[in-house]
Amino acid sequence: MTHQLLDLFRPSTWQSFFTAHFSSEVIIHIIDILVVWFVIYKLIMLLNGTKAIQVFKGIAVIIMIRILSDIIGLSTVSWLMNQVITYGAIAAIVIFQPEVRRGLEHLGRGSIIKSSKKREHGKERFITQLDEAIAYMSKRKIGALISIEKRDSLIEFVETGIMLDSDISSQLLINIFIPNTPLHDGAVIIRNGKIASACSYLPLSENSLIPKEYGTRHRAAIGLSEVSDSLTIIVSEETGDVSIAYSNKFLPHLKKEEYIDILNRELIQEDDESKSGVINQFFEDLVKGFRGGKK
Repeated sequence: MTHQLLDLFRPSTWQSFFTAHFSSEVIIHIIDILVVWFVIYKLIMLLNGTKAIQVFKGIAVIIMIRILSDIIGLSTVSWLMNQVITYGAIAAIVIFQPEVRRGLEHLGRGSIIKSSKKREHGKERFITQLDEAIAYMSKRKIGALISIEKRDSLIEFVETGIMLDSDISSQLLINIFIPNTPLHDGAVIIRNGKIASACSYLPLSENSLIPKEYGTRHRAAIGLSEVSDSLTIIVSEETGDVSIAYSNKFLPHLKKEEYIDILNRELIQEDDESKSGVINQFFEDLVKGFRGGKK
């Protein structure tokens, strides 16, 4: 893959590409480039939210230095970067064996390419399960805090709780928040279509404009909405009211029709709209990562 990337930056490659007639050779070049970018993109997606993503960014910087040194003609630097890439690849496989295994399992299950209908059906079922759990807990005034990951990773908050990695069901969500049980205190975090953790700690908002009637659950939900694009559902144990915090917004006292509409809009419709711009978002996030920027 390194040699293919280097070829993209060689003037001779593009000169032959533009001077060639539109033939099978040109089509093969286009397919070759698209496949390389697809592999890189999927690798980023598989590593996103893991500690390995920071190492991957470092490897990308090394590859860029290798490409630039080859273009400029810095032979010593180019040779040194070749050694780093060669032996670094072997070291990365050993160090990040769990991530590599996870990626191969995804390939084996054929889960890299998913049908949009299957995703949409899964999210509709997910919302149904959420609705059943919310309705049950709201009626009985069982306090709950459920955060749903969107684009921004919540792995750092998942790691503060008890790891579950369980399928989503209304019965499990209800059972987690039953008072005086080991997992009821804290937040449930949902990511990648799974209940990733329970009893997780969220950052409390320091906004002085939040009314005093709202307790720790509400402040935690608002605090998370201030630092990520996640959506958090709160069920009050005092009143049974349902509230939602997302995109630095707080919507209290929601009826069933209202929170269902928000869930559909934020978890299904927005996902469909964002598919067309996913490649652009990838490059934006990658550039921010190289600059050391944070959302």
